Amino acid sequence: MASNRRLPLLGLLIGVIALIGAPLQAQGNDLAATFDNAFGTELRTPQTFEAIYESGFEQRIAALADGSNGRIGVAAVDLATGDQIAVLGDQLFPMASTSKIAIAATYLDMVEKGQFSLTSEWPLMIPIRSARFSSPAAPVREGKYMQAIDLIEIMITRSSNPATDALLAAVGGPESVNEWIRRQGINEFSINRDIATLVRDDGEYDPASYIDPRDAATPKAMVRLLTGLYRGDFLSDTHRRVLLGAMSRTVTGKRRIVANMPDEAVVSHKTGSLNNTSSDIGIIEYPDGRAIAVAIYVTGQGSRLAREQRIAAIARALYDGFGAKARLRQDDGVNWTSAPRTGG
Repeated sequence: MASNRRLPLLGLLIGVIALIGAPLQAQGNDLAATFDNAFGTELRTPQTFEAIYESGFEQRIAALADGSNGRIGVAAVDLATGDQIAVLGDQLFPMASTSKIAIAATYLDMVEKGQFSLTSEWPLMIPIRSARFSSPAAPVREGKYMQAIDLIEIMITRSSNPATDALLAAVGGPESVNEWIRRQGINEFSINRDIATLVRDDGEYDPASYIDPRDAATPKAMVRLLTGLYRGDFLSDTHRRVLLGAMSRTVTGKRRIVANMPDEAVVSHKTGSLNNTSSDIGIIEYPDGRAIAVAIYVTGQGSRLAREQRIAAIARALYDGFGAKARLRQDDGVNWTSAPRTGG
């Protein structure tokens, strides 16, 4: 989906102004100029999705990702063909707990380098009650020691914050994760705080109308992370399976990506939730072995349930749309290849 046809909505314009740090007061020509400066495209007057997006698939995703009630970012790629689709794919969204995939991957990379092992033990980092913004980092205390393999399991499957902060401290903090991400060629991604601080200070800004560059990533960046992990570009097969296996056992987010999936689909994912934002990113595998990487970030929409329903609807539309495109290729006699299924 070409970037100059991607974002015709008022919700986008609000997000763009927030992205460049301007107050939400620009109107008329100033608003158009802000849009043009940020994206290098022409401001479009309201049009039907049919007039802006080329295919029915694109039109369906664009309609579901209508950000008039809050910003919605979507990126997805067919891992066999490379076909991509995105709405606000280059705009930053709060990662919330979806960042835990990168933290786990950073630790696993250190295991491969011989710095740690999966049986190395680290203490849970338990938050200590403190007032919001009362310190640069929220106070924590050490809790039970657990092996890294078990910390990865609960931080992914159950989104344990103390387990996440245990491994984040072990690898050297947020900057070590950012450095690992940069080495993989991913730039629109930044972890700036541990989870204890992120949760304590949550709500400073409304992500539906303001883009905070801290602890944020673009949907496209997260899809690139998922793609590299699935294909084995970033980790050995053994450690790739540790992470993807945990993602396949995720128990959070039952109303998100997995909610509307057919029984034959295999979903390996990680959810995220903060003030006025819900997200889910992961790999969706088809019965024939093909897979798509998906990142969906939803803000606003009135309630958490409404955000989750939007995620579920977008995920199913992506699954159906890429599936239909693959069937057309097969009818035309085009062959494709895919990485092996992740399994458990």
